[in-house]
Amino acid sequence: MPDTKEATPLQQAWQEGAAKANTEYVRRRITIDPITRLEGHGKIDVFLDEAGQVERAYFQVPELRGFEKFVQGRPAEDMPQITSRICGVCPTAHHMAATKALDDLYHVDPPPAAKKIRELVYNTFITEDHALHFYFLGGPDFVVGPEAPAAERNILGVIAKVGVDVGKKVIAMRRRLRELIALAGGKVIHPVLGLPGGVAKHFTADMQKQFQEVAAEAVDFAQFTLQLFEDVVLKNSDYVNLILSDIYTHRTYYMGMVDGSNHVNFYDGSIRVVTPNGGEWKKFRPPEYLDNIAEHVEPWSYVKFCYLKPVGWKGFIEGADSGIYSVAPLARLNVADGMATPLAQQAYATFCSTLGGKPVHHTLANHWARVVELLYAAERMKELADDPQITDSTVRTLPTEKPTEGVGIVEAPRGTLIHHYWTDGRGVIEKANLIVATQGNAARIAMSVEKAAKGLISGANVPEGVLNKVEMAFRAYDPCHGCATHSLPGSMPLLIRVRDQSGNTLATLRRDFNGSVHRE
Repeated sequence: MPDTKEATPLQQAWQEGAAKANTEYVRRRITIDPITRLEGHGKIDVFLDEAGQVERAYFQVPELRGFEKFVQGRPAEDMPQITSRICGVCPTAHHMAATKALDDLYHVDPPPAAKKIRELVYNTFITEDHALHFYFLGGPDFVVGPEAPAAERNILGVIAKVGVDVGKKVIAMRRRLRELIALAGGKVIHPVLGLPGGVAKHFTADMQKQFQEVAAEAVDFAQFTLQLFEDVVLKNSDYVNLILSDIYTHRTYYMGMVDGSNHVNFYDGSIRVVTPNGGEWKKFRPPEYLDNIAEHVEPWSYVKFCYLKPVGWKGFIEGADSGIYSVAPLARLNVADGMATPLAQQAYATFCSTLGGKPVHHTLANHWARVVELLYAAERMKELADDPQITDSTVRTLPTEKPTEGVGIVEAPRGTLIHHYWTDGRGVIEKANLIVATQGNAARIAMSVEKAAKGLISGANVPEGVLNKVEMAFRAYDPCHGCATHSLPGSMPLLIRVRDQSGNTLATLRRDFNGSVHRE
C-alpha cells in the first residue's frame, strides 16, 4: 500500500529542490536521439550554459559490437564471411579487406586475373554505395532542403523534387549494380568471392559482357549525378555559403590510399597522409599502419578515436599539432594528386579549383567529393570490364606457406579500412584488430558536431531544421557505427537511475568500464 504520511517540511524542500534541479537540467539539455540517415545508431547530447549558449556537445555511439573478440578461435579463412556480417551496408568492403589480409597471412600473391576481378567487383560496390548515400542519406538535405519538414527529407522527397523518372533511374541503376555483385560474388549482401590467393570462380565471356553493359550505363549515371549536384547545389548560393561556412570547416590531417602515381585507388596501394597545409606527412605500406595509427578511448562513446601516433593525442583540437586526421571521399581527394580516369580527373580539377585549391577543409564538400569518386568508380569498372585478361581461367594461387600474421587494407566508401589478423600455425585466429573508416573520422566527427551546435544553437527552443543542420555535420562523413564500435577491456558500463512516483531522481548507480560501481 502507498505511504499516506505527509512529507515533513525538510522532505518537501528536498523534493521541490530535486524537481527544480531536474527541470533545470532538462531545460539546459537538448538531445537528438536517434540521429538519422546513417548506418548504425547514435545520439547527440547538447548542453547549454545559463545564458542558453552551447557549452558542450557530444556525439555518442551507444551500441557495442564485439567482432574482434569473438573471431578468436575461428579459422582465418572464415574471416571474409564473418566480418562481412559487421554491416549490411558495406559488407563487400569488409569481405575484401579480410581477403587481402588472408593473402598476406598465407604469404600468397593472387594471379593477375583474380586481382582484376576483385577490383572490378569492388568498384561496382563503391559505385552502388556512393549512389545510395547521395540519393538516400546525404542528398535529401540539399535536394529537398536542410530545413524542409522532416517527413520530406528522404528518398521520396528527393523523387518529388527531381521527378519520378529520375527516381526510377536511381533505383534501376542500384539494382543492376547489386545484381552484378551477386553474379560475381555469389551474394550481394555477404559475398563469397574472396579466397586466400585469389577468387572462387573465374569470369566467363557472358559475365564480362554483362559487366561491360552495366559499366557503360554506370558512367552515364555518374555524369548525370554530377550534373544534378551542380544544378541543385552549386547553383544555389545559400548551399554554397553553407558548404564554405566556418561552422562546417576543420583544418586536420587527411589519409587515403593512392597508387604509384598518387592517384586515388580503392583496392590497392600505399597509404598517404597529408598535413593541414597539404604537404605530404608520410606514405606507408599496409603492414606499417601500427607505426602510424593509434586509438584513443573516451568514456562517453563506444567508438575508439584514431589519431596519428607520431603526432600524439592532444584532445579534440585541429591543426598541425593535433594528431587528428580524416578519411572518406574528401580526404582521398586531398591526399591524391589526381584521379586515374579521364572524366573523373576533369571533375576533380573543377572541384579543386572551385574550392580554392587543396587541401579542402570544408566538411560538407564530402558530398561533392563523393560524386567525383562515383564517376571514377564507374569509369574504373568500365576499364576492368573491357580488359581481356578478366576472363583468364587462372584465378587462384594455392597457399603453401605456414600462416603467421596478415594485414589487408582497402578504401571503404567511408574511408581507410584495416584488417589485421594473428594466427597460430594452423591458421586459427589468436588476435584480430579492425580499424574501420568511421574510427578514422570519429574525432573529427565529434569536433564537427560540437562546432555546428555552437554555431547554430542559441537557447533551448531550437527549430527542428536547425537540429538537422547539426546532424548534417556528421552525415557528410557517411559514418557507419555498426562497423566502428568495438569491445573495450573490462565490464560493459551501466547507468541506473531510481526515481520516485513524481519522477524525481532518488539515487543513481553507475558501473564504469573497469567494473567499479559508484552510488551517486
